[in-house]
Amino acid sequence: MRGKFPIFDKHPDLIYLDSAATTHKPLTVIESLSRFYSEGYGTVHRAIYRSSLAATEKYNETRETVRRFLNASYAEEIIFTRGTTDSINLVATSWGKTHLKPGDEILITEMEHHSNIVPWQLLAEQTGATLRWASINARGEANVLPLINPKTKIVSVAHISNVTGTIQPIRQIADLAHQFGAVLLVDGAQAASHLPVDVQRLDCDFYAFSSHKCYGPTGLGILYGKKELLAAMPPTHGGGDMIEKVFLEKTTYAHPPLRFEAGTPIIGPVIAFKAALDLIESIGRVHIAAHEMALYSALEEGLKKIPHLRLIGQAPEKSSIATFAIEGIHPLDLATLLDLQHIAVRSGHLCAQPCLRAFGLESATRVSFGLYNTLDDVQIFLRELTRAIKKLTS
Repeated sequence: MRGKFPIFDKHPDLIYLDSAATTHKPLTVIESLSRFYSEGYGTVHRAIYRSSLAATEKYNETRETVRRFLNASYAEEIIFTRGTTDSINLVATSWGKTHLKPGDEILITEMEHHSNIVPWQLLAEQTGATLRWASINARGEANVLPLINPKTKIVSVAHISNVTGTIQPIRQIADLAHQFGAVLLVDGAQAASHLPVDVQRLDCDFYAFSSHKCYGPTGLGILYGKKELLAAMPPTHGGGDMIEKVFLEKTTYAHPPLRFEAGTPIIGPVIAFKAALDLIESIGRVHIAAHEMALYSALEEGLKKIPHLRLIGQAPEKSSIATFAIEGIHPLDLATLLDLQHIAVRSGHLCAQPCLRAFGLESATRVSFGLYNTLDDVQIFLRELTRAIKKLTS
């Protein structure tokens, strides 16, 4: 699988263990993007000439591919955004501002990425709603179910935590939220390329994820929303392509998804994203999850042998993300020494400061896997980690 990713031809010694942040791109994605710009460039939705019609067809093919990828009911339920962050902000700005009032509650957890915290803080300030938090226990679990009540209007949780790797019971949360008339948004940034995702089975109201974490181009995100919810939501940006008719006095808006895709869209990355999804689907997310958990098991076994190392998050239902802290060693120093050995890991607050603080930390080291990782990567990492610790403590 490593051979499908050109970066490893250029850097054969690279051991990349930061796929939770962003993934490398397979040749098929790179070629698709290059081919569009060099051979078939044209705008979409606006013209009758051949390159425009061909670009529009390919653009729409990706929307349909994403629909199948998530098992959404309609292609119109798939909105192209600038990333997971943009998708969550879209829901907060459009759905949130039209539905929330003082006294209503927004429910999230302590283990959310900042992208699933700050938009709700802003919304609470703007509407007078109350932001409630489900706290994290020692195993890295955050149970929102007991906090859902008649005041709850929206629940927003990560499918998989980017720190602990905890997998949330999305269908259970959706069922209870709907009993109280609330809607559920799922931040799927860490799940979409690692686990099978069926939005109809999950019964979530919104699901957000990013292309660049799924082996696709940067600058592109996906927002799934139930058709009836999207149809009732106002646009968040005005401009071309999102209109039905424009008069001097007023404007009427296009139906979703175009209502939420103002301006010339991210055409090249959208078209190239199909190649990334095709690769994931050709392997199968069940097989991807099994491969990554095998790597995690080997990693966990090695990490537990290292003195004074603390693994963050040991929930029974978790993914292959491993975050840890070592007493007396700063994560930045550790990551720097590992980089000298061509090993890339994440260090710092992981864009999840409330989560780390719940474990008494301000920073940590994270290892995460992708399609290109092997058991050899794990063994080399463990060897070099031990050497780095020895240097930093001698």
